[in-house]
Amino acid sequence: MTATWTNMWKSNNDTLKSKAVVWRTEEVIHKISRPSRLDRARRLGYKAKQGTIVVRVRVGRGGMRKQRPVSGRRPKHFGVVHIKQGTNMRKVGERRVSEKFPNLEVLGSYYLHKDGRYLWYEVILVDPNHPAIFKDKELRGKLKAFAK
Repeated sequence: MTATWTNMWKSNNDTLKSKAVVWRTEEVIHKISRPSRLDRARRLGYKAKQGTIVVRVRVGRGGMRKQRPVSGRRPKHFGVVHIKQGTNMRKVGERRVSEKFPNLEVLGSYYLHKDGRYLWYEVILVDPNHPAIFKDKELRGKLKAFAK
C-alpha cells in the first residue's frame, strides 16, 4: 500500500490529480468513511470500529507575509520577510479538527497530498467515552484522557 501512494506522488499520477480536484470542492474539514492510506492509519492506531472517525482536513499553503509598516524606518527593520511560522501545518490541521469535534480526541494524522494552494491531511479521531473504545486496552493506552 505504501508503494502505491509513493509511486502516485512521484509520478504525479492522474488519479491523484483527479482526487485533488474533488477534494478542492469539498469542505475544509470533511468526514470520510475510511482512510485513504490504510497502512499509515493502522500504524497510528486506527481500527475499523465504532467510536473511530477519519477526517480529511485542508490547510492553506504559502508564506507568512506581513503588511509593510506605514511609518518610516530603515528597510532592514520593516519586519516583512523572513518571518517563519511557529508550528507546522499538520499540527494546525489537527488543532482545527479538534476544535470542530470537541468530544473526540486526536489519535494521529498523516500527510495526504499537496498542490500549489493547499495541503491535505487525514486525522484519526477517537471517542474516549464510547464503550467499544473504552473496552479496547490498546486504544485506551494511546489516549490522553485515560493517561493520568
